[in-house]
Parts: sequence; structure tokens; C-alpha cells
Amino acid sequence: MKVGVLGLQGDVPEHRRAITAADPTATLVTVRSPADLASLEALFLPGGESTTMARLLKLSGLWTPLGAALSAGLPVLATCAGLILLSDRLEPTEGAPDPPTLGGIDVTVKRNDYGRQRESFEATVRLPELGIPAFPGVFIRAPRIRRVGPAAEPIAWQGTEVVGLRQGLRWGLTFHPELSDDRRITRAFLAAARARSQ
Repeated sequence: MKVGVLGLQGDVPEHRRAITAADPTATLVTVRSPADLASLEALFLPGGESTTMARLLKLSGLWTPLGAALSAGLPVLATCAGLILLSDRLEPTEGAPDPPTLGGIDVTVKRNDYGRQRESFEATVRLPELGIPAFPGVFIRAPRIRRVGPAAEPIAWQGTEVVGLRQGLRWGLTFHPELSDDRRITRAFLAAARARSQ
């Protein structure tokens, strides 16, 4: 299985380690140019800084081909800044311009809505649809899901708040599963992507 990690900015090594631990047979590609998208069966959009990531996607020439790949059904798991890039709508951030988004998940998201770096936290997350009753969620300058549209399905909760959702094989999480040693979410996503490719 050929799996890509967008490698322009953010926690790329952490995603690579998580994927290898979840599926040692996966062939990993660090995606930095349009050619790297060829024949991918799944893609991870890492956390990082969403404005910087959007700018680098355009500078690298990846913006349009990545959008086309997503529209064609490429399975993608997006965490934190990755979710911002996949959101159909952003609630405006006070005092800062918001990045353009690729869209693809029917959700409204607000960037950095839990606060600055010092407000980052860890909390237990529930993903009952994936058979995961408790997962160690790491929230770093996390976005907040403000509204889930009818085309998307919530899949993760922290308390009563939705912190993850999916629209088909586009999964988006406000937290960082790759920063824990628990590989169940990564493994579940890869299994769903593999089932599609077969």
C-alpha cells in the first residue's frame, strides 16, 4: 500500500513513524511535489501552521493537483492544520487572516480556538464508531469544530464536543493521534483506505 504524508511543513516525521508502526508493510512517500501524488492509495495531512502550509502548497505547485486528487476520491486523514485545509468553511479568526482552504469536508472550523500554545492540553477522546472507547488526545493550538454539515459524520468526542469527523474517506481530527503511542486511529484509517483500493 502506497501512503503519502504531505511533507511541506509540520509534524511529518511523527506521522511517518505512526504509519510505519500501524502498518510496517506500507510504502511511504513524503509528498513535496505533484509527481509525489502518483499512485497514492492514502494521504496524511499533518498538523502544523495552516497559513504556511497553504502558501507552500501553492508555491510547490501542489494546490491544484492535490485538490484534484481529493475530488477523485483519494483517502485522506487530516489532523489539526490539515483539517483546517480540508474544511469547507472557516469561521473568521480575530486579528489574523485565514488561509484559503481546499475544502472537501462539510464542516465549519475556527483556527486556534482553544487559545495559544500555553492552552494546549491532553484529554481523553472517544471514537465509538471506530470501536475506540478511550484515546489519548493531544490538542496543540487546536482548531475547534463549530458546525458539522449534513454531508459529514462526527466520529470523535472530547466530553460532549465533536473533535473529529469524516466524510466518506476524508477524515479530519482537531487533535494529533500521531503524537501518542496509540496507533489505533492510524490503523483504522489505513484499513478503510485499503478496503477502498481493493
